[in-house]
Amino acid sequence: MLDIKFIRENKDIIDLAAKKKRLKFDVGGLLKVDDERRVLLTAIEKKRAEQNEFSSQMAKMAAGGGRDALLSDLKKLKESLKTEEDKLTEVMKKWRKLMLEVPNIPDMSVPEGNSEKDNVEVQTWGTKPSFGFPVKDHLELLTGLGMIDFERGVKAHGFRGYFLKGAGAELTWAIWNYARSFYGKKNYEPFIAPAIVREEFFYGTGHLPKEAEDLYETQDKDYLSGTAEVAMMAYHAGEVLREDELPKRYLAFSPCYRREAGSYGKDVKGIIRVQEFFKIEQLILSKADHAESVKFHEEINRNFEEFLESLALPYRRLLICTGDLAPSKVKQYDTE
Repeated sequence: MLDIKFIRENKDIIDLAAKKKRLKFDVGGLLKVDDERRVLLTAIEKKRAEQNEFSSQMAKMAAGGGRDALLSDLKKLKESLKTEEDKLTEVMKKWRKLMLEVPNIPDMSVPEGNSEKDNVEVQTWGTKPSFGFPVKDHLELLTGLGMIDFERGVKAHGFRGYFLKGAGAELTWAIWNYARSFYGKKNYEPFIAPAIVREEFFYGTGHLPKEAEDLYETQDKDYLSGTAEVAMMAYHAGEVLREDELPKRYLAFSPCYRREAGSYGKDVKGIIRVQEFFKIEQLILSKADHAESVKFHEEINRNFEEFLESLALPYRRLLICTGDLAPSKVKQYDTE
């Protein structure tokens, strides 16, 4: 979430960011609500000071007519203060909602575009192999080799359920162990992160409110996370880190959950769009500086590419255009 002071001082920049991301966001509407908030906060602060003054006078005054009049005035002040506080509660609801909708500002290197069709291929590595026989997809290979069981997975979990078994489970563990070893050599500290995380951290990392329909909610109003990033950003919540402690490099493993709402009929075969999976995530905590963030974003992306290269897997890197960039993101690569 951007700071309201920054937003007030850079209204045109925020407006341009929304236009580049093809978002409908009224910066002026937010500032109008913020004006209401500021006026109410000033009025409430003034009345609370008056209330304290009344209380001070009451403590010095003996019982009698003067005290009774003061009590009457104090009662009226409390009623007026309550009215202002109730107004502020409603204004703050509007203010928080609008603040969560403020788009982050795309990096200058992000190409402008309307949709995923305008994403730009910026790098390729390796050559896609060609075969002299019909190629099988991952679903055919896994099923044919007895590495996966969808039928019993659906019986246990429902739609998109599956069991990895035998060589399928062994291969999965081998990849996890290889990734841990690979990133360990790059001085990333390993973590196993919780999957159930408090709501506030989904807002803090920009996953809420936009991704609400894809999150599983618990009876306690917590959420099952679709990425270890959320829990790891909560790891240092409320702490002050010294600059000489930074950067902190973490490698976090966690089970992940996504409802995949609205994706029925799209890429439903195999294990591409499933509701439960495991993931290893790179994270770097750095000082709040855009140049530093860009540098470490490039490091994370390059690490992943080196991981693919170590497995001799060809790939291409796409730079996501403004129209396909999530509201909370500054820059994004897709490596596929």
